Amino acid sequence: MEPGNSLLTLVIPAYNEEESLPNFIGGLIAYCEEKNWKIIIVNDGSKDNTKNILNKYSENKVLKVVHHKLNRGYGGALKTGIRNVTTKYCVTIDADGQHDLRDVDLMFQKMIETNADMIVGSRKGNANLKKYREFGKSIIRSVAKMLMPLTVYDINSGMKMYDAEFAKRYITICPDGMAFSDTITLTFIYQRNLVLEMPINIKQRIGGESTIGMKTAFETVMEIVNIVTLFNPLRIFLPLSIFFILISLAWEVWIFISKGYVVSTGALLGFITGLIFFLLGLIAEQLGNLRRSQIQQDS
Repeated sequence: MEPGNSLLTLVIPAYNEEESLPNFIGGLIAYCEEKNWKIIIVNDGSKDNTKNILNKYSENKVLKVVHHKLNRGYGGALKTGIRNVTTKYCVTIDADGQHDLRDVDLMFQKMIETNADMIVGSRKGNANLKKYREFGKSIIRSVAKMLMPLTVYDINSGMKMYDAEFAKRYITICPDGMAFSDTITLTFIYQRNLVLEMPINIKQRIGGESTIGMKTAFETVMEIVNIVTLFNPLRIFLPLSIFFILISLAWEVWIFISKGYVVSTGALLGFITGLIFFLLGLIAEQLGNLRRSQIQQDS
């Protein structure tokens, strides 16, 4: 079937997936040909045989392969893929065979029925998730809940279906790293788009190893900083500022009552710390406004 009237494109980032791709790509192409879907696979500067494997299939009508000369990161690969989408909808899945293509079909049906702008594939309660990764994600969710009302649970799921027009607009403020998944979900929510969630199945990797390791903890911290700075920095900095200022005032009152008219060094330090947090919040708010204005100008 010709893909000319296709409504959906599968966007797949691939980095060093030479073990997974041979067992995954054939079935993927066959399934998408049957459904009249398109595929965009972005080889993100792989150092193994991923490029050669993908080139063997590059003449297929439903498949478009894009190669990065250097590794740009998970988010960078998804940005390239989404920019190349020509259909109304797109969905992101991984190249390791963990996502079930039948779930893509169910998500697509729900997308059409509900006229949603994004559908998140939820992995909640899945037995194949690593415990340490789930702990880090729970921290991110907790921080996100402090910033805005969350309508979904698994904000950093790699399997998401988008209205492609919105996705192309919002990726301009998303990072190139793993934080892409969280940031684009929160952006859809922040922009008052209809974001729904549905459960998906997660299978074991077909081959190879995950590129997520010990550096995940550091990336999680940076991800939290990025989310706070982008969406609602004063929600964090303002309470800290008020806390330190009130503590310093209380300390100064106690010093004044017990020792007379004396300016306490501790109280002065606390007041300055509170003022610094307040100023940092204002700066972060302005930076967030500048980044968010990039998509608001296109609205």
